[in-house]
Amino acid sequence: MTKTVIAKTVETATPDDEAAAIATLTLAFAADPMTRWSWPDPRTYLDAFPKLARAFGGAAFLKGTAHRVDVGAGVALWLPPGVEPDGEAMGALMQSTLKGPALMDGAGIMQQMMAFHPHEPHWYLPLIGIDPQHQGKGLGGTLLDHALAISDRDGVPAYLESSNPRNIGLYERHGFERLGRIQNGSSPTLVPMLRKPQRRT
Repeated sequence: MTKTVIAKTVETATPDDEAAAIATLTLAFAADPMTRWSWPDPRTYLDAFPKLARAFGGAAFLKGTAHRVDVGAGVALWLPPGVEPDGEAMGALMQSTLKGPALMDGAGIMQQMMAFHPHEPHWYLPLIGIDPQHQGKGLGGTLLDHALAISDRDGVPAYLESSNPRNIGLYERHGFERLGRIQNGSSPTLVPMLRKPQRRT
């Protein structure tokens, strides 16, 4: 049996790559605690998540800050300083697709996210994900290393919210520190994390 080898080369995902990149993220988040609490029905999830990804991090494709690992095995959507998610589109999507506890508690989660979000210029990571068949190969770390080298070069902090407790250790190994916890009602917990720029030799 031939084993597929993934080259750990990070490249920019262009607007032409957007559909494939969002497909990778949709697979990657299919078992994410917060995402599936929001959309437990599989059909609703498959319809809503690509729209969320575009509203949350789609600006990265236009800014040249969407990254992918070779053959699209992993994707990271970074928003550079001064670029924000499309909050209006996200709000409209949530109002039209969330039901039950997610609809009732979602607004409180968004308010808490805004409270933790840094006010100083920073790089923001709305979404990073690896195709499940390629998880455990270090591709997430490769994507983080690539972007954090830019953050360090520019002397700008990086910020994210971890929606899966399994990933917190990875982020901590890359210098992120926990700022607290975001949770409301029946929701899972998001962990806001900040990484100060580091001097590289």
